[in-house]
Amino acid sequence: MRKKVTIVGAGNVGATAAHWIAAKELADVVLVDVVEGVPQGKALDLLQALAVEGSDVSVVGANDYAKTADSDIVVITAGFPRKPGMSRDDLLRANAEIVGTATEQVVKLSPNTILIVVTNPLDAMCEVARRKSGFPRERVLGMAGVLDSARFSAFIAAELNVSVDNVSSFVLGGHGDQMVPLPRFSTVAGVPITELMDAATIERLVKRTAGGGGEIVALLKTGSAYYAPSRAICEMVDAILKDKHKILPCAAYLQGEFGIRDLFVGVPCKLSARGLESIFQVKLTAEEERALQRSAEAVRELVGALG
Repeated sequence: MRKKVTIVGAGNVGATAAHWIAAKELADVVLVDVVEGVPQGKALDLLQALAVEGSDVSVVGANDYAKTADSDIVVITAGFPRKPGMSRDDLLRANAEIVGTATEQVVKLSPNTILIVVTNPLDAMCEVARRKSGFPRERVLGMAGVLDSARFSAFIAAELNVSVDNVSSFVLGGHGDQMVPLPRFSTVAGVPITELMDAATIERLVKRTAGGGGEIVALLKTGSAYYAPSRAICEMVDAILKDKHKILPCAAYLQGEFGIRDLFVGVPCKLSARGLESIFQVKLTAEEERALQRSAEAVRELVGALG
């Protein structure tokens, strides 16, 4: 029997994640959204595309959670984007309600599932899902680091005119302006980029990575990124469903790792069929440590606003 992945939210990120997961035949997919007809229509369109591929993966859409029962993984993408005039706290409260309700609904029907949270502000929404689900930290993860690292890798490859397949990037911290790219752990064919670029170039790429989402929003004007975020979701789903023991940067609930406790922060995680199998710790320089602690404090401030 194939695995089952539920995606809550049939917007651009959710629907495109469904496309990636189904195209790779990783699992049957249930696409859930409150807007009547939207998840059903997108699921039917995707199912017909899979017929061209010769794939027998099932994709269904729904406005309730009945079809999500016994999901192996639930991905939560539903939420509001920040709109003009909306404060950070307004966005936090609105999306906390959405993520909280979705979590309560899915865990009733899939008590053994693994949650992957994508809704922003991501690190705080992971905490909402953890509280509402009551799950151990192994089964609540946030998708951010895979996306941030991919952005850094893309910029490094373009700068050096090399295949991105040769690039491995390392990004820690919260998802947003306070993320912490680590150039000395980011390599091209095993060579640290600190030996391939000058400090000014690296700093420029680091800043562009931290503002990667905002750059796309500014260009689109009426939307935000979805191809790269959805592919990053698929990468996490692949590692878990295939029990790969693969190390990917994810938001995890830290319990003393990197000197941080009771907080979701992006760190290198080994993913397997259990979800989070372990966290890889690396020794940071004093400057890197300060940057990571600043990032963690920004997350802690958001979590504090949840009450």
